[in-house]
Amino acid sequence: MAPSTTARARWGPIRSLLCLSPLFIAAPWLAYREHRALPEPVVDLINPQTALPQLSEAQMLAHAKYLSEDIGYRTVGTREHALGDAWMFARAEELKAQCDEIVKSVPGRKLECEIWRQEGSGHHRFDIMAKRLYKTYVNLSNIIVRVSDGTKAGKEHAVLVNSHLDSTLPSPGAADDALAVGVMLECIRVLINTPGWEPKHAVIFLFNNAEESLQDGSHLFSTQHPIANTVRAAINLEAAGSTGPTLLFQATSEQMIQAYSRVPRPCGTVVASEVFSSGVMLSDTDFRQFELYLNVTGLDMAVVGNSYLYHMRKDLVENIEPGVAQHMGDNTLALLQFLSSSESPLPSLTAGYARPTTVYFQSFRYFIVYSFDTAKILYSFLFGLSASFSVLTYSPPAPALKQPRGFIGDHLRGSFAVGCAVVGAAVGANVVAFIMAEVLKKPLSWFSDELSCVLLYGPAALAGALVSQLFVPSVRERTVFTSLLLTQSALAWGIQSIGIGSAALFFLSSLPLCLALLLNSLISTGPDVSLWSYAIGQLTPLTTGFQLAFELLNVFVPLTGRMGGEAPAEHIIATIVAVVGSYVLPLLIPFIHRYDRGVLVRSIALVSMATAVSIAVFSARNPFDAMHQKRLFVIHMENITSQEQHLHIAAADSAPGFDALAHDIAERFGVSGVPPTPVIMNDWNADWDTIYPFSTFITPYKMELPLKEEYMDLLDYSFAVSAVNDHIDTAAGTRKLTLKVTHPGIIWTAVAFDANVLEWDLDDSPPDELARHHIKEGSFYGHDTWTVDLLVKLAPEGPADGKIRVDFVGIHEKAMWPGKRAEKHLGGRAMKLFEELDGWLDETTGGTVDATLLGCVGGVAWV
Repeated sequence: MAPSTTARARWGPIRSLLCLSPLFIAAPWLAYREHRALPEPVVDLINPQTALPQLSEAQMLAHAKYLSEDIGYRTVGTREHALGDAWMFARAEELKAQCDEIVKSVPGRKLECEIWRQEGSGHHRFDIMAKRLYKTYVNLSNIIVRVSDGTKAGKEHAVLVNSHLDSTLPSPGAADDALAVGVMLECIRVLINTPGWEPKHAVIFLFNNAEESLQDGSHLFSTQHPIANTVRAAINLEAAGSTGPTLLFQATSEQMIQAYSRVPRPCGTVVASEVFSSGVMLSDTDFRQFELYLNVTGLDMAVVGNSYLYHMRKDLVENIEPGVAQHMGDNTLALLQFLSSSESPLPSLTAGYARPTTVYFQSFRYFIVYSFDTAKILYSFLFGLSASFSVLTYSPPAPALKQPRGFIGDHLRGSFAVGCAVVGAAVGANVVAFIMAEVLKKPLSWFSDELSCVLLYGPAALAGALVSQLFVPSVRERTVFTSLLLTQSALAWGIQSIGIGSAALFFLSSLPLCLALLLNSLISTGPDVSLWSYAIGQLTPLTTGFQLAFELLNVFVPLTGRMGGEAPAEHIIATIVAVVGSYVLPLLIPFIHRYDRGVLVRSIALVSMATAVSIAVFSARNPFDAMHQKRLFVIHMENITSQEQHLHIAAADSAPGFDALAHDIAERFGVSGVPPTPVIMNDWNADWDTIYPFSTFITPYKMELPLKEEYMDLLDYSFAVSAVNDHIDTAAGTRKLTLKVTHPGIIWTAVAFDANVLEWDLDDSPPDELARHHIKEGSFYGHDTWTVDLLVKLAPEGPADGKIRVDFVGIHEKAMWPGKRAEKHLGGRAMKLFEELDGWLDETTGGTVDATLLGCVGGVAWV
């Protein structure tokens, strides 16, 4: 009679869920509020209560606005890039003068400010997206400010803090990275004006002038500046978004992680660091150069919220959320104050870069740090405790249930149920992804809101998890509960054993499960699991899981709009929702086994209906709007070899409508009656080499342009590729030459050629085979020549003179829309077309498209 009495006393699923509902509402809400928490912006330069200098967000944003709007698009090689360089050097001189005046007015103050405007040329290999690429640059510049106590000992060990002054091709770069420039300028002002502050160790502020041209400025500093060898640690400040706190997404030593633990508002986890370092992000920062060439440890931090505006026209100060600059500034200042103090770990970091063995994460303003060794002890203890407790409290099922007797057999069924749920969730979400992408042809329907994909794929994942339980043999609720505990604690121990700090996620979810079962043994004498145990067991997965979901979706949802049409964006997001959902709701499976099979079937029917409704709603949505725009790449190509003009249009997403838009553009701006031609994107498509290798992501069309009278104002292009110092050694079967590229008025030049290069003066040996080589250039405004020395093996089947076909292309410095709108009359035929096309796009698409419009010049040379 006891089982039936218990069954009658047990609450039904609806009543139980209503009882637990406050937890399911409050925990995600608190996690979201914590995820978005920002400090109150400060306006005053001086604290009115203490009369001490303080970081002012208003001042940081004023600097950012001047760079991004008064100067504008600071693409490497443009006049605006040079104006940004001059503005920054003027600010550095002002700060040095202020510093010198302070030292004069306070006798004995140990403070010295030094400034440099570094100029230099160089080259480096830059592999990204599984592509081999070489960079060369001429007369680029950096602005460096060093603040120290003026002594030799005080300059021996320095911390470097870095931001970049330039912006990328289609963006004014307010958040990326003028915001960080403003933060660094404010940090200098506050530090030197703080009475009594005397740095034990120097702080080097690097305002590098060429990050967007693939980290040329940071390479220049790291390889050529005389004080670079004093750097012991680097702090890199970046932005891939405009809202939310600054995320620590790379930390490369225990000492620097400990330093970060002292900031007022920590935001970062070992999970973010390991995800980024895995390479799945397809992104990089100047931090790479500091690791490679200075061999230093450090911290890489960036604003990542609302990355829809990343590298877009709307990366403006007005779109930076209040408090963002304050958060980055407060944390950066705290780091610099500690690292320049007598407590600083800088002298101990002379050994350089080493992969950290530290677990760290923040939870509700607390920053928790412990070593991998401590993690192994904690996780193995928890696994041992969980296994011991499960064995000691195990009671065999009644013989009438016809279940296998014995702890192992029973829990194998429980683990099977848990595993099936995870797989089922992934399958359910991906089935809906297939329907949206392939059947309904409505991919990216969730794109305009980072969290909306949860509404589409959440019900599907839940349905899949529940359906999977139909294939699970009968198993008791408590057995599934303890199986879940054993599985997660074993995963925490096992994953940590192979040196992956993200195992902390399973530790954080299994710890409350263990506590919940301990509590259950005290308050429940029957086979049931108390609802209190469910509440305790779900608390950490809900809070930690939702914070993880917010961080992942914040990054990956906008990223899918630039991953390329061939990328399985729909399945990537569906899988993230399913996997994170399985982590957030681990107790769903024991809960469903609390009841009979009829409850399971009715639950499946209910969530299946919710899935159908979600599909219907999302299939009617437009992926893009005015603040979440589609990226369109447009090149007006003038081939100076063939004298042809073409318009190239490309998208970098799988959203529907691009084909129709390309045809509409061809009909409106191309040759009448000639449709656009789809083009295969590969390493031999030289028309897109100005953005190589990111061109791998795009889906391009090529269309004929009518030779309108107003487009016939030929410009004087002296863009040429030639061979000098040319010598053929017939005995050795080699040819030695200098490849010379002359490009007045053309920037971001690129050359590509096929050759078996034996030697060159680039900083990495070429592959010992016939291969396709890509070399890209980024130089200071007005510098129009660069060279590469080559020793090439003559091909037996090639021409006797060893001639090499070189595809070359670059961007006309005056023909970038809207960056050069103010001087559009100097941009020739391309700008005339761009002005008309941009207006037409805005009107036709309702402002849902952000187009990168580049006037390019290219051709072919046999050298």
